[in-house]
Amino acid sequence: MSQHERILFAGDPHGNFKPLIAAVHKYHPQAVVLLGDYDLDIPLDVCLKEIDDLTEVWWIAGNHDFETPTKYSNLFNSAYSDRNLHLKVTEIAGLRIVGLSGVFLGRVWYPPQQPKWLGKQHYLDNLLPNLLNCDIPLKYKSAIWYDEFEALKTLKADILVSHEAPGSHRHGFKVIGELAHAMGVKTIFHGHLHENYAGFIKNNIKVRGVANAAVTDLHGNKLS
Repeated sequence: MSQHERILFAGDPHGNFKPLIAAVHKYHPQAVVLLGDYDLDIPLDVCLKEIDDLTEVWWIAGNHDFETPTKYSNLFNSAYSDRNLHLKVTEIAGLRIVGLSGVFLGRVWYPPQQPKWLGKQHYLDNLLPNLLNCDIPLKYKSAIWYDEFEALKTLKADILVSHEAPGSHRHGFKVIGELAHAMGVKTIFHGHLHENYAGFIKNNIKVRGVANAAVTDLHGNKLS
């Protein structure tokens, strides 16, 4: 294992974990980071039981992971539930990695527009009286919320992993690059858009897009 292969990044599997499993067997990384959209019919740990003893598995969630209660539960209630990187900085193989799950939703916040809701509590406080004791719908749980996003700017990290893309992609969002700069991030890895590419954004931040079911190393080299 070379230094740039000590962490691997896996693009949206959509149920196909074979390339990731093969890459772990071949490159023996210390850790793998999954970038969302798993489409799980069974728990994530069951899908990856073949590599469970070979590497650490970390993840963020994508929009598909909130589509049904089953998909949601098979991720968030799996044996890897404590490996969720969303909204926190975790040291993995000597690097500080921060995660941003989900996507921007017009009904919540769609930059550069102003947020419709400042946060989950703001949304809940404005429900109709007969809905006040309801939980947040899965669709809304998949959203990136303004207050949580802003709170991340007080943290420091080396790598940002997100489902959404920054402004380097034609369908990306400038605010993700602004977040990365505020956190001192040097590299962003993202999934969602099913493209392998290497780019840069303002402040010399590297961006690595990882295609569906693809696996890359720390330099963004496609391994499978």
